[in-house]
Amino acid sequence: MEKLKNTIQKGSVRYMVFKEKSVWYAAALEFNIVVSANDPNLALLDLFEAINGYVKSFKKIKGARPFALNQKSDPEYEKMWSAVVASKGTPIKSPFQIYSYGLKDLSLA
Repeated sequence: MEKLKNTIQKGSVRYMVFKEKSVWYAAALEFNIVVSANDPNLALLDLFEAINGYVKSFKKIKGARPFALNQKSDPEYEKMWSAVVASKGTPIKSPFQIYSYGLKDLSLA
């Protein structure tokens, strides 16, 4: 059985903020949460609020399954994540403009 990265006590979620055409998107990879906004900072703020709500709801549900904190993310997002991490902040070949990426500590959610 695969060891799960995230538990209710600890873990982190990878996130990215990117632009497609004129819309900014922010995605939490392990939770499969995606939000959109007209501004990258607003997209990131909305994403962090959604992550906090997701974790709080998870904590309230008795018998919640840990895999809900460790979902398989969209392959396109995984590919983008791998490329941007490997580039160490330099621009990557992508149809999307990457604004920000990183890890959000779940203990702070």
